[in-house]
Amino acid sequence: MGALVHPEHYEKVMSYVEIGKSEGRLLAGGGRPENLPEGNYVAPTVFADVKPEARIFQEEIFGPVVAITPFETEEEALELANNTKYGLAAYIWTNDLKRAHLFAQNVESGMVWLNSHNVRDLRSPFGGVKASGLGHEGGYRSIDFYTDQQAVHITLGDVHTPKFGA
Repeated sequence: MGALVHPEHYEKVMSYVEIGKSEGRLLAGGGRPENLPEGNYVAPTVFADVKPEARIFQEEIFGPVVAITPFETEEEALELANNTKYGLAAYIWTNDLKRAHLFAQNVESGMVWLNSHNVRDLRSPFGGVKASGLGHEGGYRSIDFYTDQQAVHITLGDVHTPKFGA
């Protein structure tokens, strides 16, 4: 696990860890790794029994923190996944690939990984839906996202102006 990008990022993630201690049951982590006394390191942190309205369930933390919420049915899992204003990424783990594809088509997320974690070809699009991001980058979409088109017309000889009706 690498360091977080900046001390402010570290502080933000640690503030969510503190919030999480009152919103769920801390199973693992919750602080700095013992072998890394300096730097922006947060131990992988797991909260269980988190209610869907909890901040650590509803907000994007962007750190090694997971909020686990139990569900009974596939429909309930989809409702939990979609009942947030964010939609950057979804991860689906199952032995039933057909079922995973059906679920993936209905989850409101810009990217979905099936039986995999955040590993992608950098040429593929990256981005979220809803309040997660401003579009997609990566792949052929990058050129449109980061550029403005312009047409430049040049005459390399005498200017010929057509006259209609003449």
